[in-house]
Amino acid sequence: QRAEVLANNIANADTPGYQARDMDFREILAQVAGGGDMSMKRTNGRHFSTSAVAGMGAELKYRVPMQPSIDGNTVDLQIEQAEYTDNAVAFQSSFTFLNSKLRGLMNAIKGE
Repeated sequence: QRAEVLANNIANADTPGYQARDMDFREILAQVAGGGDMSMKRTNGRHFSTSAVAGMGAELKYRVPMQPSIDGNTVDLQIEQAEYTDNAVAFQSSFTFLNSKLRGLMNAIKGE
């Protein structure tokens, strides 16, 4: 979801009056830890119950610009690109870590 928000910021870097947005991860984490109802909805009674977080419903925040432009656009392209890259690296490293854990479990199950 954050990648989509950051991509929208980058795409609107030249749009007059566009306000850069971002997600506050600490606020999302506090919402989830606060015990709100984040359970997934079942569409069929035979589906497994899960407590996975889907569609966190986080409210987007406006980014405070370092140097706003004359036309009111608050997107700083270099900051947005750096944040997008940071988000992509964090996602990829998490995915790689999870994949290695699953591969280790599969090897243990197979007895390798």
